Order: sequence, then C-alpha cells, then structure tokens
Amino acid sequence: MKSLRHPISTLARVAALCLGASVAQAQYVGPSTTTNYKNVAEILKNPVDDTVVVLSGHLLRKVGKEKYIFSDGSAEIRVEVGAKYFPPTPISEKTKVQIRGEVEKEFMSSPEIDVKGLVILP
Repeated sequence: MKSLRHPISTLARVAALCLGASVAQAQYVGPSTTTNYKNVAEILKNPVDDTVVVLSGHLLRKVGKEKYIFSDGSAEIRVEVGAKYFPPTPISEKTKVQIRGEVEKEFMSSPEIDVKGLVILP
C-alpha cells in the first residue's frame, strides 16, 4: 500500500505545479485606467503620483545630492538617482540612458522621477 500512495501524491504534486505554471503565465490585455506616458512633456502636463515610467534620454546635469536634470528631447524633469543604480561605466551628458522609475508629485512642488533602474543604451 505504501508504494501506491507515493505515486499518487507525486502525480498530485506535478498536476498542481502544472496548473500553477499555466495560471502564472496569464496576462490581462484589456482596458486600464493606468496612465502610460510616452515622454517627459506628457508627465509634466499631467503628473500622476506613483505612475511607473520608462524613458530614454540623457542626464544633463547634477543639481543636488542624487538629483539630476533628465531630458528625453521633449522636456526636462528632475530625477533622483541613488548611487546604487549607476553602472560602473562613467556617464556624461552625452551618454544615452534608459531610466525606469516612478513619478513623484507632491503638493506644491514640481514633479520628479524617483529612479529605480538605469542602464546605458548603445
């Protein structure tokens, strides 16, 4: 009897794993109320706090501790980039980068982006 229980429990585990894997791959593709910004100009026009953004452009200059001015060519916005997000390769105002982060819009202050990832683009 013992040998019969083991294959059944193993089969049950495999079935549960397969079912879990197929559910994990499902994606919602319908309408959403989430804002999808295409560029900095759109962010500045209507900033929505905590909206995730991915933008390509340049860090133009440093303006404070971990604060930089970023431009994608449409406009400029202040970004906060922690030292841990910089790659070991030096970056200048001519280096094209991609930033990933969240829009931060606090009452009575201009919006900025809290950067959670930065990569150098070719």
